[in-house]
Amino acid sequence: MKKLNIAQAQPLIRMAIEEDLGPGDVTTELLFPDSSTAQATIVSREEIVVCGIPVLKEILRQYDPRLTLTPHVRDGQSAHVGSKLATIEGPLRALLSAERVLLNFLQRLSGIATTTNKYVRAIRGTKAKIYDTRKTLPGWRLLEKYAVRCGGGYNHRLGLYDGILIKDNHLAELGKNLSTRLRRVVEDAKNRKGLSFVAVEVDHVDHQLNHVLKIPGIDIVLLDNMGQWQLKHAVRMRDEMCGKGNKPLLEASGNITLDNVSAIAQCGVDRIAIGAITHSATAVDIGLDR
Repeated sequence: MKKLNIAQAQPLIRMAIEEDLGPGDVTTELLFPDSSTAQATIVSREEIVVCGIPVLKEILRQYDPRLTLTPHVRDGQSAHVGSKLATIEGPLRALLSAERVLLNFLQRLSGIATTTNKYVRAIRGTKAKIYDTRKTLPGWRLLEKYAVRCGGGYNHRLGLYDGILIKDNHLAELGKNLSTRLRRVVEDAKNRKGLSFVAVEVDHVDHQLNHVLKIPGIDIVLLDNMGQWQLKHAVRMRDEMCGKGNKPLLEASGNITLDNVSAIAQCGVDRIAIGAITHSATAVDIGLDR
């Protein structure tokens, strides 16, 4: 699993601290002298997949470098109700001031990892893999995509800059001679450096997929909002037209839930893209106990 570059998260963490702390924690400053020290434990209150330990270290460093974090689990590990995730020691004022921000990050990221892992477990035994999308909170994308990896999922493109995805609105603007123009676009895309893939979206198997499969250089065909019989038809068409050679991967997307993801995976697709693992993941219950 690709590790998190914590330096890329520092601006977001700094903003969160400034938003919450402002000019100072007036309650804590009134109650406790600056010399007070304490210890606290971060505890899971439900079954989760942990994500965010490196983020916690950076949050504590920005509050007060004297705060130390001793992790008891690693990102990507499962934790049970009552599991101790980490211990924090250091100045009491800084520890109490940091509580809400560090829990906000840990609860959200662990929520995404936990949600992703539910989808990953639901498709075990199939060849399909779970992918995220660009449906992320502004400013949180790198962290949320890291959380997806911690949950056993995979990352789609990071943004508009590192992968080509020709969607339905692009195709509509190409107008007539679609196949010819699309072939030229794919050829040009293959000459660009730094791209992870070239993908084309189709929403009609019989009207579009047969044309797209004839164009060399396409890495992924996105099958948008298709039912199971359409997905199976698309898999058969791809296998018959492309044989055992270099054939594009098929990716299902749209209206995918935990209730139907297993059935979709069994249709034979290679990838399943799910926006819900980031935009609709519920924060998990984690507490800071003294």
